[in-house]
Amino acid sequence: MPEQTQPGEPHIAREEQSDDSVEAAAAPAEILAEYAPLAAEQTIAEPRGEGWVAPQAVAYTAPANVPEPRDDISDPDLPFWLALNRVRGIGPARFRLLLEAFGSAETVWRSEPEDWQAAGLDARTVTSFAEQRRRIVPDAELERLVKLRVGVLRWNDANYPRLLAEISLPPPVLYLRGKLLPEDDWAVAIVGTRRATTYGRQVTEQFTAELVRQQITIVSGLARGIDTYAHNAALAAEGRTIAVLGCGPDLVYPPENAKLAARIIEQGAIVTEFPPGTQPDAGNFPARNRLISGLSLGVLVAEAPKDSGALITARFAGEQGRDVFAVPGSIYNKSSAGALRLIQDGAKLVLEISDILDELNLHMVPQQREMRELLPENEAEASLLKLLSASGEAQHIDDLCRASGLPVATVSGTLVMLELKGLVMLVGPMTYVRT
Repeated sequence: MPEQTQPGEPHIAREEQSDDSVEAAAAPAEILAEYAPLAAEQTIAEPRGEGWVAPQAVAYTAPANVPEPRDDISDPDLPFWLALNRVRGIGPARFRLLLEAFGSAETVWRSEPEDWQAAGLDARTVTSFAEQRRRIVPDAELERLVKLRVGVLRWNDANYPRLLAEISLPPPVLYLRGKLLPEDDWAVAIVGTRRATTYGRQVTEQFTAELVRQQITIVSGLARGIDTYAHNAALAAEGRTIAVLGCGPDLVYPPENAKLAARIIEQGAIVTEFPPGTQPDAGNFPARNRLISGLSLGVLVAEAPKDSGALITARFAGEQGRDVFAVPGSIYNKSSAGALRLIQDGAKLVLEISDILDELNLHMVPQQREMRELLPENEAEASLLKLLSASGEAQHIDDLCRASGLPVATVSGTLVMLELKGLVMLVGPMTYVRT
């Protein structure tokens, strides 16, 4: 994962030029075509000219003000996961490749470079990895998290976010401050332009408040404009909100959102796949955007011009099988050009909150949450959910019976219970899909 701006990597515009085109410029077409996590594993562009500088994130609160995480950090392999995640050039794909080849992060870390190459790493990555290993101390990585009161989740942890685990190449390590709760499974992302109009702010605040009243968590990227309005509106409505960062968990960008970040960890969570101390860099933003959509059931683009980074988030949502929604605006207003294009390309047009609730089957969230608390998941539910998630398509009850080996009565009753919990949806006669 990138830690600092590196030679040979792109920078983003200076702060006074920080608008939607910055984030869009961070993700050339070739990256989007190959999937953004690869941006952390290869050089993606030549550096900008002398007028381009990387933005600087700032600390937003003292560690003493942060609630202590309750994650279990006793696993002796954890420091090596953290160290491996610190290595630039080892992204989700290569991380998984190495773990599958060596069995543990510690074994990966202590192996010889020729062993890494034999496992599938190219020579350039092997050379870089070996050089960085000399400067990274696994135990110091864990000590830093404890000192900063930063929690950590790995993709093999039971409480790793369910929705995020379903995407292609989820981040192997997720850093967080605050808390991720089971009810965050009911989440909708709200994103848009950094230069929001009065109209954009109004629809963002209205839809955010209405979603929160339905006990739905709001996910966004803590950027200027629409993101900031969405987080603030969620907090004002006493709801939960998750901010996904393009920098380390101990930092915030833009700096003026420091107080907002501190409030979010009291009423939600700040999450990132970048280690502590990581400053924002152009290649970080596509990765951040894929997490915003990955943590959500759907993405609402409140307002966006044609070059908005929010369109990258919408594209990832489509690739991840998540619903994309967009609020229409005037055809004469450039700030709405991107959202209108999304609608033209098939995004769900949103005029009122029921358009989102109907599409995502979210009218009964309070009742579904209660059902999940009263009736914990059993083996039959786990088996059917795994089958539905793996297929990615609607499945007839007969197909589920054959694949699971469970009796028809068990499958039928279990599917009804899963529907009451909001985990599956009936989309045809005896045909269900994973929500």
